[in-house]
Amino acid sequence: EFMQAFWDIEAVQAEGIQHLATFVRDKSALPYLLTFTELIAFAMKTHVNSLKLQVDGCSLLLEILSQALEQDVVMALDENVTSSLLETVRKHSENEELLLLVCTLLMMISASEVTAENLRKVGVIPDLLSILRNFLHNEKICFSCCGVLWSLAVTENNVDQALLESAVPVISAVLQEHLQNGAVTESACSALWALSLQGCLTDNEYEPTTALLLEALRMNLERPVLVKNACLALASLLRLSEISALRFIMDSKGSGINLIKDAYHLHFDDPEVVEDISVLMNEMAQYDDVVLDMLSQKMEELLSEIKSRFPSS
Repeated sequence: EFMQAFWDIEAVQAEGIQHLATFVRDKSALPYLLTFTELIAFAMKTHVNSLKLQVDGCSLLLEILSQALEQDVVMALDENVTSSLLETVRKHSENEELLLLVCTLLMMISASEVTAENLRKVGVIPDLLSILRNFLHNEKICFSCCGVLWSLAVTENNVDQALLESAVPVISAVLQEHLQNGAVTESACSALWALSLQGCLTDNEYEPTTALLLEALRMNLERPVLVKNACLALASLLRLSEISALRFIMDSKGSGINLIKDAYHLHFDDPEVVEDISVLMNEMAQYDDVVLDMLSQKMEELLSEIKSRFPSS
């Protein structure tokens, strides 16, 4: 009531947010705090010029939603909250510290299908791409933005195809920049997978994207989630393009077939990874040239081993 009565007075809103922040360590206060998300967002929107209020408001929302995730509470934020966060992004588009907070928050809330739809409605994709272009060096921002883009692209409802197509070179640039950072590479691979599923790559992008995914796999072969994401993205590309298939077996840094064998030997006891490797091998088998390479490298032995290890799958 205090915040609602004096909604136009910045100092009152700031004090209200600081007061609410004192409750975040008390887990029993979560149901109470969850009712304040819209009020916090409204305070941020009303006083969007105040950098401190934006930082404090975002930090508080992050704390509340992190606790909700820990306690398995599903939290879908409505369009008012998502539009408020977008206004913050646009007003403070050069403030790296604040953008990191907002992007982390966006990634967290985009896991909800309802919130992802609201983010699409308010038009967040161009802003995410702009942030990635401007802060390509920031690993945490890249990780979060790629995570949001995956959530938005993986379901095709009402997404502008041209807009998603413009995301491909940006995500590729993120992947190229952060190949040695496993977490960012995982996130970027998942975004590229979602974009390839939506048919967003042009003919000119198939070959370089295949090479980039192979390099990501080569440099992070020990990470099971990355192997899964890269295999699914590669499978999607091979399904669409023979150019990708040829690059897969003739990559200048080594055949993709050897990489797949190495990935299997590292993760043979992880059914999810083996399943996605199998999905990729199934796509490989549609091309005669690739099949010849598979036979020459005794891939039938690996396939037989997979069948014997996972007879019920």
